[in-house]
Amino acid sequence: MSNLGRRVVTALILAPLFLAALFLLPHPLFAVFLGLILLLAAWEWAALCQLGGTGRVVALGVCSVLAALVLLTEMLRPVAVIGVGFWIVAACAVVLFPRGREFWSLRSVRLAAGLLVLIPAWSALVLLQAGSLGPWLVLWTMLMVWATDIGGYFFGRAFGRHKLAPAVSPGKTIEGLLGGVAAALVVSLAMVFFGGLAAAVGLVIVITALVVAASVFGDLFESLAKRVAGAKDSGTLLPGHGGVLDRIDAVLAAAPVAAVLLGHFATELGV
Repeated sequence: MSNLGRRVVTALILAPLFLAALFLLPHPLFAVFLGLILLLAAWEWAALCQLGGTGRVVALGVCSVLAALVLLTEMLRPVAVIGVGFWIVAACAVVLFPRGREFWSLRSVRLAAGLLVLIPAWSALVLLQAGSLGPWLVLWTMLMVWATDIGGYFFGRAFGRHKLAPAVSPGKTIEGLLGGVAAALVVSLAMVFFGGLAAAVGLVIVITALVVAASVFGDLFESLAKRVAGAKDSGTLLPGHGGVLDRIDAVLAAAPVAAVLLGHFATELGV
């Protein structure tokens, strides 16, 4: 089977599983479900930091404790905001790379970055899922990310000529980015009109653009982390996709941005 075929099969298995958890699990169990994904991602991030087995177990423990503290102290929204702040820094790192490579090569820096990537993303998705419309807000966020990924992949293969960030990810192109943005806008506009949010079209377009930008930088920052670590993939768990981090890298950045924006503009959007 081709790599694309493996990607499609893996997506056809994982997407229904995630959607079932999103819409069928009560809020606390959905938080636990996301927590399990968080731990898989933390294991891979620890591996990218060249930690051994004991170090990775400690990393899982730290992530578990921090996630529990965030949930118990009701700090989901502030932690998501912290995540947005980190991704502004990460975006600058991607743009400037390879300048700053020595800084990001420091294990302590990468471990700290892992916490600032994983915990806010988990917090944001748990925050978004709360409430009667919560699952739909999470779905909207995921659809924007998936559309960006799919549109970018096919447009990049068909029309890609100009490199987007060659020092970080030589395969990404500006044409692919534009295709991903177009696909995400189509998805968001469909959600708007079918969801009765037509009065907020302009706002939805702005939110979509910011979430898509975040998702792209999420993908590129993980590529930066792998390049610094000398790794091609974060793992081998998901056929055609590499590791868990390779599959959720865009979501890790998009989720905090979406949670903060959708929370801030909830009244205007009617959610």
